[in-house]
Amino acid sequence: MKYVVGFSRIFVGFLFIFSGFVKLNDPVGFTFKLEEYFSEAVLNLTFLMPYALGFALFVVVFEILLGVMLLLGFRLKFTLWSLFLMIVFFGFLTFYSAYFNKVTDCGCFGDAVNLTPWGSFTKDMVLLVFIIILLVGKKYLKPIFGSGTRRVVTAMALVACALFANHVLRHLPVIDFRPYKIGENIKEGMVMPEDAQEAVFEYAWKFNVDGTEKVIVTHGDYPSVDGEFIDVETTEIVKGYEPPIHDFTIEQNGEDFAPALLEEPKLMMIVSYDLSKSDADAFPKLAETIVKAKDKGYKVIGMSASSPEKSAEWVKKYNLGTSFYFTDETALKTIVRSNPGVLTLEKGTITQKVHHNDLEDLRF
Repeated sequence: MKYVVGFSRIFVGFLFIFSGFVKLNDPVGFTFKLEEYFSEAVLNLTFLMPYALGFALFVVVFEILLGVMLLLGFRLKFTLWSLFLMIVFFGFLTFYSAYFNKVTDCGCFGDAVNLTPWGSFTKDMVLLVFIIILLVGKKYLKPIFGSGTRRVVTAMALVACALFANHVLRHLPVIDFRPYKIGENIKEGMVMPEDAQEAVFEYAWKFNVDGTEKVIVTHGDYPSVDGEFIDVETTEIVKGYEPPIHDFTIEQNGEDFAPALLEEPKLMMIVSYDLSKSDADAFPKLAETIVKAKDKGYKVIGMSASSPEKSAEWVKKYNLGTSFYFTDETALKTIVRSNPGVLTLEKGTITQKVHHNDLEDLRF
């Protein structure tokens, strides 16, 4: 039992630290995930959406600290029960997401590790087993270092988390796990391999046959039934291959200009998923950056999910000197964790990506 508890301690401790770190590396991304959970379509807790960033920071920092405290053996009763309650809570969320197919990725490990809904729930249940082992075998958990050292190390971990969070919020994630990181080619990220797995669907057809409802299951073909059709339910039983980039367009007046724009040798993208939520103070400096880029031969475009009227209003208000195109909001949130943010590309390959606080870092 002693060795099982020892292994559980190391496994749970390091997994919580890793899980917390990859989310702390990208707290804006985790905020978007919490907003998805809080939305009307999922938990219908829309009143919490304005506080999503605060919740995100609290959860990831607390997650890291619990991992550190478990490894140190610091305040074990509080640590173990906090771990238990946290994993029960997240177990409920992942089960709800999986069973009702509400959120396709829990965001447990940020963008570093993508899990299916049922995979996320399974992970939480495995962790729950290890945490129960720790609760049962608490007597085998011996503190390391003295009490003063344990306090200092925990305090240092908290300070490190706060400094790191401040850095990534004011700039961009230190590690970019998304398909839009520097060096990636957007065109190549949208390619579907010839031998890619195709999705397999199951269709449950409902018919009224002589006053009785009858269900016939097929994998695509319309069944030959002597009855009145009522409804059909479609279930994806084998997930098909999905390219890393699958929702990227650059539209204007209903036409997708992405293929042509991604061939530009010098392209600058001004990205703002929602202009009304963007940092307005960044736009005067952004206007200056656009002028510099054009002087160096760059084609400059704006990309937003805002309405054409809102985009035209901001272009005029801040004298941006460029037109805006429509791109899906989720895609824009994925491209850059800054509103607004700036990218430069060479024939579809991302060469630079900066937060609006770092416009002076752009090199033309």
